[in-house]
Amino acid sequence: MHNAFPIQRRSLIALGASSLIGTRVFAQKAPAGSLTQGRLVVVFLRGAYDGLSALVPYADRDYYAIRPNIAVAAPDGSRETAIKLDDRFALHPALSPLLPLWQEGALGVIASAGLPAPNRSHFDAQYLMEIGLPEKSNSPVGWLNKLSASSAGSALGVGEANPAILSGQAAVKLIPRGDAAARTGVLANEKQRSALMDLYAGNDKVSEAFRQGAGSRMQTSQELMNERNMRTANANAEMVGMANPQQRRMLDKDGTPPTSTAQQAQMQAASNGAADPVGLALDAQHLATLMRNDPQLRLGFLSAGGWDTHANQGNATGQLANNLGNLARGLAQLRSEFDQPGDLVIVMSEFGRTAAENGTKGTDHGFGNALWLIGNRVQGGKVHGQWAGLARGNLNDNRDLPAHHDYRAVLAQALRSTFALPDSQLQTLLPGSSWDRRLDGVFRKV
Repeated sequence: MHNAFPIQRRSLIALGASSLIGTRVFAQKAPAGSLTQGRLVVVFLRGAYDGLSALVPYADRDYYAIRPNIAVAAPDGSRETAIKLDDRFALHPALSPLLPLWQEGALGVIASAGLPAPNRSHFDAQYLMEIGLPEKSNSPVGWLNKLSASSAGSALGVGEANPAILSGQAAVKLIPRGDAAARTGVLANEKQRSALMDLYAGNDKVSEAFRQGAGSRMQTSQELMNERNMRTANANAEMVGMANPQQRRMLDKDGTPPTSTAQQAQMQAASNGAADPVGLALDAQHLATLMRNDPQLRLGFLSAGGWDTHANQGNATGQLANNLGNLARGLAQLRSEFDQPGDLVIVMSEFGRTAAENGTKGTDHGFGNALWLIGNRVQGGKVHGQWAGLARGNLNDNRDLPAHHDYRAVLAQALRSTFALPDSQLQTLLPGSSWDRRLDGVFRKV
C-alpha cells in the first residue's frame, strides 16, 4: 500500500453539560466501486485473551508439554474436550455456539496476528491497535473514526464512553452498555425535560447540540424498548407451550468462580473500562437494533474485558471458559443480526498470552494471538496464515506465540472486502502498513 492522501475532516460539536449521546454524522458519497451494502462490527477483547485456549493447537505436542494444568484436552467427542475443526486445531468447548458458523463457512481465523512489534502494556497495545499506528501519536484518531469520515457510513459504539478507536473529528453515536442504553436519565421526567429544553432553547451551538443529543437519546430509548417489548412478547408466547413448570423458571447462571480482590483489581485495570463478556449478547442486540433502524449506521464497536488471566485460568472449565461462553453467545447474536452479504464481524485483542503456563496456573502477557472473522465473504471453515508451532525455538523471545501477520494487514484485507477501499485509502487509515499476500485467501472474491 502506498500514496496516502489527506482525509477531509468534519467538525464535532461537544455536548458540554448535557453528557448525552453523540450526534450522528451523515456519510459522504461513497467512492466509485464501493460495496455500499457492507457493515462492519469490531469486537475488542480488552485484557488480552488467551487465543491458545480458544483455538486449541491440539496436534502440537508442545502445547500439552508447556501447559500441563491449563491445556484444553484434545478432542475425543466428550463435553470437556476441544471440538475438532481440522487436523491441527480445535475449538474450546465453551465456544460451541460458533461451530455452526465454522461449518457453514462464515467463520475464519488468522492463527497468529498482532502488533508489528511486541508491546506488553495493556494500555499502550490497545491504544496502538485502536489508532492503527505502530507507535504513539500526538494527535491520535481512531481508525474506525477515520473510516467513518472517509465514506463508509456513520459509527455507533456500545458500552464505552470514549473508546480511542472512535476518537476523532467525525461525529459518532455512543450508548451505554446493558439496560442503561434504554434509559433516558433525567429526560424521563417530563418536568425536568421541559426545564432543560427551556434552558437550552437558544440558537447557540451548545444549545443546538444539547437538543440534538437529547432527541437522539429519547429516540434510542424508544427504539430499544420497542425491540425489547417485541422480544418479550415472542418469548412469552413460546413459554406458553412449555409443559414443565421448572423450565419456565430456568435462568442462565454464569457460574464464575470467585477471585481474589487483587486479581479482580488487576483484571479490571487491564479491561480499560470494558465490562466482562456476560452482557455482550444484550449489547450486540442493542447495536444490531439501532444499526438496522438507521441505514446510515454501518460501523459498530463493542468491547468486553476480563481476559487478563494471570492466575487460575482453567481449561475446559473455569474463569476463562465462562468468559468464552459469554463471548460465544454474543458473537452468535451478532451473526444472527449481521448476516447480509457484505456484513463482517472482527474479533481482536491487544496481544496474546504466554505459550507456557505460569506458576499460578495462568498465563502472562504475550504477543501473537488468534484474530477471528465472521461474515459471508470470509473464506470460513479454515485457519489462515502462518503457523510455526509451539516449539521453543519457534516462539518470540522463547515465550510467546509470534505475530506472523500484522493485524493491520488483516484489517486491510477486511476493509477491501467490505468497502472496496483502494490502496491509497487503506494507507491513510493504516499508515505504514503493507499488503500481506499470504492473507489473500482470507476473503472470497466478489
